[in-house]
Amino acid sequence: MFRNRATKIIATLGPASTSEDVIEALHHAGADVFRLNFSHGSYEDHAARLTSIRRIEDRCDHPIGVLLDLQGPKLRVSTFAGGSAELTAGAAFVFDRDPALGDATRVCLPHPEIFAVVSPGDVLLVNDGQLRFKVTATANDRIETEALVSGIISDRKGVNVPSAALPLPALSEKDKKDLAFGLDIGVDWVALSFVQRPEDVEEARALIGGRAKLMAKIEKPSALDCLDEIVALADGIMVARGDLGVELPPEEVPAIQKRIVRQCREAGKPVVVATQMLESMIKSPAPTRAEASDVATAVYDGVDAVMLSAESASGQYPVEAVAMMDRIIQRTEADPLQRTLMNAVATRHDATSTDAIGAAIQSVASVLSVAATITYTTLGATAFRVAHERPDSPILSLTPNRAVARQLALLWGVSSQETADAKSAEDMVEKASAAAKHAGCYQAGKPLIVVAGMPFGTPGSTNLLRVVWPE
Repeated sequence: MFRNRATKIIATLGPASTSEDVIEALHHAGADVFRLNFSHGSYEDHAARLTSIRRIEDRCDHPIGVLLDLQGPKLRVSTFAGGSAELTAGAAFVFDRDPALGDATRVCLPHPEIFAVVSPGDVLLVNDGQLRFKVTATANDRIETEALVSGIISDRKGVNVPSAALPLPALSEKDKKDLAFGLDIGVDWVALSFVQRPEDVEEARALIGGRAKLMAKIEKPSALDCLDEIVALADGIMVARGDLGVELPPEEVPAIQKRIVRQCREAGKPVVVATQMLESMIKSPAPTRAEASDVATAVYDGVDAVMLSAESASGQYPVEAVAMMDRIIQRTEADPLQRTLMNAVATRHDATSTDAIGAAIQSVASVLSVAATITYTTLGATAFRVAHERPDSPILSLTPNRAVARQLALLWGVSSQETADAKSAEDMVEKASAAAKHAGCYQAGKPLIVVAGMPFGTPGSTNLLRVVWPE
């Protein structure tokens, strides 16, 4: 049941990984959580993939997490006569509100929010930054620019405005419909794209209504200005380096990634690093050495999960990409230096019994060679806290709630089982021992740490730590 690693793998599903056989192969290769990217695909596609995941879950007899990734507000240019136009560096180019087809001198930009915030000197980025335009003059319905690079601009390419916080809601009408659909079919996590302010997280949480965990994607520079508040409000954070890398100079992204990971680790919030981790494996059966180092760096920092995007969704080698990521993680975690570097960041502790128990686990494990830490949890809070202590032993979470068990699949080091609440201390020990044997982490001569709350089944009551010696 336990992987030979603590860091989890999120694999995106798409055209290359639609069949149930491929999804199952991805899971066996190492995928712990599957991402449904609602920027692409139909509701029928996503529902079919989730149905396949649940069938695989039943066959494998352990929970698999599903992450719904919302598209977020997408800013795009309109269309061109002939589908595209060729631009020359230094030439004038206008973005306006005229719906007429564009050409080499102008194009319609159907987003009044951009016109409201840009000013001379700002830079507009098109097509993931491949085209850059310096703003020279603005009006209510016209942005005059100078093309900074030569290239082809074509229909519906995305637009980024890195210098401004746009007055856009994080949830578009499409996102709200997608979110309702995803919650209805039973996703476990929701990733909120293009978060700019704490209010974006609050709006999404109100709509989710406790039916899934909420992950805020950090991909806008404006989010960095209020990162503490966003981390506090979200259940987890994703370092989404795609758009973040477009809107910021590339040399700034590594330090920002480190900062976000550190803040999440200190706050005890799950953190995921995503985008272009094994990008070359979209077309190649092996990654570059730099990509392997990129994955390893995230593991050394102690992230909860690393994510594959196009590599598993539309690449030529989806299963090989997951297997490669699994091998990189295992090799990195086997390095004694990994735990030293990971433990350089300590989780802050609040004055609660749950945090006190979590801190005590490390003290017990430093004296005893522990086979596993077993948590009883109703809503997942105990498992979240124990995971972010990063104990040396595997973590086995027992919960009566299948949805909670699936949510915990994303957490560092945690494996879950759905089981009934204990009725007494003796029943707790029996259930914990049986679960450890079932999971393959019961070792003669090595104790188990069992963490629970009394009275049993009461959320937020973690107040018991017991050391159980195998008979």
